[in-house]
Amino acid sequence: MALRDGRDRRCKAGKGTEKMKKAKIDGSPVPESAVEFELERLLKFYRENGMKAVELKRNLPALREKALEQAIGAQLIRRRADSLDIPVSGAEIDASLAKVATQAGGGDRLAKMLAEKGASEAELRESLKNGIKMNKVVEQACSEVPEPTEKDISDFYAAHKSEYAAEPRVFCRHILAKAESKEEKAAALEKIKAVRARLLDGADFAAEAKRHSDCPSGRDGGSLGWFSPGMMVPEFDKAAFEMAKGEISEPIETQFGWHVIYKQDEKPGGARELAEVHDEIKELLRHKARGRALDAFVAELRKTANVEYYDD
Repeated sequence: MALRDGRDRRCKAGKGTEKMKKAKIDGSPVPESAVEFELERLLKFYRENGMKAVELKRNLPALREKALEQAIGAQLIRRRADSLDIPVSGAEIDASLAKVATQAGGGDRLAKMLAEKGASEAELRESLKNGIKMNKVVEQACSEVPEPTEKDISDFYAAHKSEYAAEPRVFCRHILAKAESKEEKAAALEKIKAVRARLLDGADFAAEAKRHSDCPSGRDGGSLGWFSPGMMVPEFDKAAFEMAKGEISEPIETQFGWHVIYKQDEKPGGARELAEVHDEIKELLRHKARGRALDAFVAELRKTANVEYYDD
């Protein structure tokens, strides 16, 4: 369950999964997991490069189509990598494994995750080896792509300045009394009223959240971190941005139940100068240029493969 509008898996506001076309390469289906992986990468990239939540939602069908194409490309690159005698050293695999272990929270945690999936470290090392080979093929395909110049960056900023305006943001905590049926709503409301009364009498919000919130964020004292308009479900979003800093809300009802919100901090929106977004733009231009080179490379690979599309 989640408050974030389709972007935070801690309390996801169930948007549903739209049907999308699938593909086969020489008769072998492109795995759905590969498409989902590419979609997550796209969403992460565009979020980090300024695309607003409402734009992501509006463009989701197109992003899904792009994810499928990228998954096809990845499969073709994998086939090319498998066909070449590309050397991968043990040190390279060790470095990649160390990075995976760090991301997993340590070697012990990684070993536990592998055991839960019924996989071995040897299998993981082989997978990492294949990934390194693919990365080397990609780097070769993009080896002649030039880095963005300062003029490229400043010109792009001038043409897209309005897109780099910062949205207003708020930092909120909340306490949820879950209500999944009509019968539970009255009891949930009474629970939130009682919590709110204690808060108004000076009770610590984080402590109340840890004791009484039905949202996983309760473990963090009810913290939802910083968020911008459109990231939360509508009723919650409206209340959070209309409240004054330091205010404790009236009980707010959403599809998850009843909430009380504490608005801890806020930041106004406004234009950002080139210096603030320089690195973002540089990475975006670099990504686009490498993408064009990779698209051309994949187009060549597709000439020797039979790619078929089909619906569910």
